[in-house]
Amino acid sequence: MAELDAIGIIELSSIAIGFKVQDAMLKAARVELLVARTICSGKYLIAVSGDVASVTAAVDSAVQEAEGFLIESRVISRVHPSVFPAIGGNVEMKTGQDGALGIVETFSATSIIDCADAAAKAAKVLLLRVHLAMAVGGKGFVLMTGDIASVRAAVESSSKLAAAEGILVASSVIPRPSAELFREWI
Repeated sequence: MAELDAIGIIELSSIAIGFKVQDAMLKAARVELLVARTICSGKYLIAVSGDVASVTAAVDSAVQEAEGFLIESRVISRVHPSVFPAIGGNVEMKTGQDGALGIVETFSATSIIDCADAAAKAAKVLLLRVHLAMAVGGKGFVLMTGDIASVRAAVESSSKLAAAEGILVASSVIPRPSAELFREWI
């Protein structure tokens, strides 16, 4: 498979159609499944990765199969490499990496990947987690750490992107978070 540099994400209002759309996406192109699951309010979320052409083909297929159940779709190209492990929950924080904590929360699960990408590109931060809709009412959030100036810059960039789309819930920067706060979410 080609380099993973794009993410496609689909949110649907039907679980049954979600399974059908997921199958169509995986048959349409050589993509890697990142997430496929039910989310709050009885919706279904699918995220795939791969090269831009493959991800675009998979998302186009999904949109055709969605049968009026499509809530949102996105193709994000040239995704920062740190976004992929943060979606999968595969980020290991090493000793000394626990600086300031930045959080950006959006009304949309699909938009939080764009926000995480913007944060990683804006400043030198470690993306700890990209949370997609599960048990948070269909919302998304990203957690990041780094020095205070970098975290502020990353949160500001990410928040501006979400605010421009009208989907920003809130953002926060905690300069010296307690160790327990990191353990709660990491």
